[in-house]
Amino acid sequence: MKLLITGGWGFLGGRLAQTLVSSSGHKVLLGSREEKRTPPQWLPEADTTQIVWGSVDDLIRICRDVDVVLHLAAMNARDCTSSPDVAKEFNSIATEHLVTAAISAGVKRFIYLSTAHVYGTPLSGIITEETPAAPISPYANSKLGGESSVRLAHKNEDIEGVVVRLSNSYGPPAHDQANCWMLLVNDLCRQAVINNRMVLHSSGSQRRDFIPLVDACSAINALVSLPTNRLGNGLFNLGGGWSPTVLEMTEFLGQRVRLLTGQRVDIVRETEDSTKPSASLDYQMNNLLEAGLQIGDTQSVNSEIDNLIRYCISCASESDE
Repeated sequence: MKLLITGGWGFLGGRLAQTLVSSSGHKVLLGSREEKRTPPQWLPEADTTQIVWGSVDDLIRICRDVDVVLHLAAMNARDCTSSPDVAKEFNSIATEHLVTAAISAGVKRFIYLSTAHVYGTPLSGIITEETPAAPISPYANSKLGGESSVRLAHKNEDIEGVVVRLSNSYGPPAHDQANCWMLLVNDLCRQAVINNRMVLHSSGSQRRDFIPLVDACSAINALVSLPTNRLGNGLFNLGGGWSPTVLEMTEFLGQRVRLLTGQRVDIVRETEDSTKPSASLDYQMNNLLEAGLQIGDTQSVNSEIDNLIRYCISCASESDE
């Protein structure tokens, strides 16, 4: 199949593109705002295209002869907080325009990468696809707006619309230009390698669901070719089934760094321990399980973190040269 990935040069987009080519042999078209004349070194099999988001005709053009659109391009949480109106324009309205263009071009399936934070922040308790959305940030609000266009098109049978509510992913990027250091685990690993310590700007008592990027990419790859009769309402939570506290994750990262390097890493918390117990979190993926898909295991957690640590070491070594 021919697949268009918007945001194909980003953190998730780059790794996902590699998975789609290596695991399933799909023909991948990487979309970017910037003009990219040649395929990237990290995926020479790919084709590239520039996306002019303000042009409906251009959106239809890039969707022509495409079987599946994977829409990953979005403003990140920090930029959304700084510019809520721009966030709505890009994450919500531009998504609606792309869905319309995909329908006009005859695309069969549209997969939209959303966020677990449409359920609220911080997440707690049992979260399923039936849990009502309660976004409180400009980022989550704008992503939920993008979801609405995809889900309505799916409900109307205009296109097979799939919404993936992804939790906290981590792992090494496909290339060094990908912006991935605002992600908690990635940032902590880089701190550990560069500074031999990890600084938490909280007590670390809050819980998060974490998913290795390899597992996220594998699940999305499966959704690309999932039979239509197993799509259901098209909404899928995607997490790792593992919800440690931030402090527990930080301690685990320290253990992995020590195993790989022999170096002990200090943990610094800027806020003292809270006496309040950590709220439980169970980010359930019922719709994925009902569709017959399984998500990773402990081995993928360890290998993804170890590969991220090695990547950080490599980057640090190159900067010292």
